[in-house]
Amino acid sequence: MKKYLLILCIITGSKIFAQIPEDALRYSWYPQNATARVMAIGGAMGSLGGDITATFVNPAGLGFYKTGDAVITPGFFLNKVKTNYFSNSTKESKNAFGFGPTGFVIGGPSVYKPKQSVAFSIAATQTANFNNVIHFKALNHLSSFSEQFAEEFAKSGYTIDEVLNVNSPLPYTSAPAINTFLIDTVRVGNTVQVKAAPEFILDAGQAVQQEMFKTTGGGLYEVALGGAINLKEKWLFGGAIGVPLVSYKSNTTFTETDTSANTNNHFKSFEYNDNFTTKGAGINLKLGAIFRPVEYFRLGLAVHTPSFMWLADERTVSLKTQLENPANSFSETSKTFTNGQPGKSKYIQTAPWKAILSASYVFREIENVKKQRAFITADVEYINHKGSKFSGNNTDVTTGEKAYYKSLNQVIKDEYKGAFNFKVGGELKFNTVMGRLGFAYYTSPYKDAALKANHMLLSGGLGYRNQGFFIDLTYIHNITKDINFPYRLEDRQYSYASIKQQQGNIVATVGWKF
Repeated sequence: MKKYLLILCIITGSKIFAQIPEDALRYSWYPQNATARVMAIGGAMGSLGGDITATFVNPAGLGFYKTGDAVITPGFFLNKVKTNYFSNSTKESKNAFGFGPTGFVIGGPSVYKPKQSVAFSIAATQTANFNNVIHFKALNHLSSFSEQFAEEFAKSGYTIDEVLNVNSPLPYTSAPAINTFLIDTVRVGNTVQVKAAPEFILDAGQAVQQEMFKTTGGGLYEVALGGAINLKEKWLFGGAIGVPLVSYKSNTTFTETDTSANTNNHFKSFEYNDNFTTKGAGINLKLGAIFRPVEYFRLGLAVHTPSFMWLADERTVSLKTQLENPANSFSETSKTFTNGQPGKSKYIQTAPWKAILSASYVFREIENVKKQRAFITADVEYINHKGSKFSGNNTDVTTGEKAYYKSLNQVIKDEYKGAFNFKVGGELKFNTVMGRLGFAYYTSPYKDAALKANHMLLSGGLGYRNQGFFIDLTYIHNITKDINFPYRLEDRQYSYASIKQQQGNIVATVGWKF
């Protein structure tokens, strides 16, 4: 595993720059959200069309509409998370409500060319649900969470007085750690080194007990306007302008405790608490085409531009350190170094582009869709995860800010890769009732093969359509494997937690034709 060190945060006045590599994946590595019908077939609808979900996948699919639809899609997530850290497993659960594509589609013949038809949509969806919990606890004899602060301060070039200034350049990490004596300068031979208090325990061959509890909430939402044109049922072209809306919050508590009976190592425990929020909005464009070489076969291609998002972070941390011999307790918050206010940062994040290639086979495809009996469909999509980027959002970007974002973007390129996702599904129709099954597999975004990560979704559902009213009900079982880095070090080996998440998603879609 490649080791690297990012300066965890820099500050200029009241502006904080504290993005990390994991932020890049937050807005790109998640399963497709859709109506219950589309979720039941694995999310594979790039060439299928005829569903409001086309607004967010392949807008050309809107071209199959000849009438109008009004659609709502509520959902409920049943979430269980198992985390393994140094061979010790912990389990947590957190359920949440969500919603899929909800809005209106209207279609009909073109005013000027009756053999052509056009359609338009306005829709909103929750693209990703961030409600989750990660908890692990284990003995670690290799490294300490606090060492990242020691490394940061040692390599920063700042003096202690500069770091402890009211406008500290390191208000969330080194400054609280120095003020609570979690890290300090020590003389080793003829050199002065920066060391974290738990390092003396690790150097003696003993372990510290580590525990992390992280809860996250919010979601990534998108409002979109879509349009499509159908050229004699042979070619369909479409586009959609999307406005992603970001609302993310997290609370992380990390503790370390001395497990030895030795009171002469001076360290007893520390607790680090981090409260973080991100809000913002952006813009993207989706373009697509569907080709029907014969009436029962469809081919689809869609390209999603990167999402350009203007985001604002807010962050506050607190740190409490307990020492031994002599026994003492120290506490500090980041507000001491940010003029009593939460640290704030405004920046631009560019989420990666996506391409989708798809195909569908419709059995008995005739103009009267009520007589269609079944279909099978499949999508292959490529997402360029390593293409995520961060940058400042104003013209007076400081030299330190430029250096930070350049380093962060390089880490993203080094750690992540482009990934393929695969989806397949089908539907069998029995007059007014339909049965559906689907499967989807999202491959790892990590370049390092040792980091095991994927999404695997199994889905099934039923649908009912009669006299302009339709209702669909779907259950999706999502098995996710991922990893969590509680911290990263350059000078000492560090570890990560393996995560296995079992998520049940119950989705219903209710709609009316008009």
